[in-house]
Amino acid sequence: QVQLVESGGGLVQAGGSLRLSCEASGRTLSSYAMGWCRQAPGKEREFVAAISRGGGSTTYADSVKGRFTISRDNAKNTVSLQMNSLKPEDTAVYYCAAAPFPSSAVPGAPSTFNYWGQGTQVTVSS
Repeated sequence: QVQLVESGGGLVQAGGSLRLSCEASGRTLSSYAMGWCRQAPGKEREFVAAISRGGGSTTYADSVKGRFTISRDNAKNTVSLQMNSLKPEDTAVYYCAAAPFPSSAVPGAPSTFNYWGQGTQVTVSS
């Protein structure tokens, strides 16, 4: 089993940038495809981005494509989400998640993840 802890959330003005980090413990990160999902108040949790176990494949929600970049460092057991050109509609709690997928596969929905962090708040002001 893997434990996930997010950091890097905060308050930023529209157009600004934030970098979220997720540190894993308990099991090596390379055993999992990793991803980020978010949940705004009153809304369902939605998929944001994911990356395969080796980092060779990524996928993004249409709403963040071209603005967000997911990356991983298996040697450091960390996953990051670089968020640029932030918009007020990006405001949400962001969750790091892990899925025991085959090597090149990439999750594409919150239901496909098995393990979750506690979340970090991102607030974008207009």
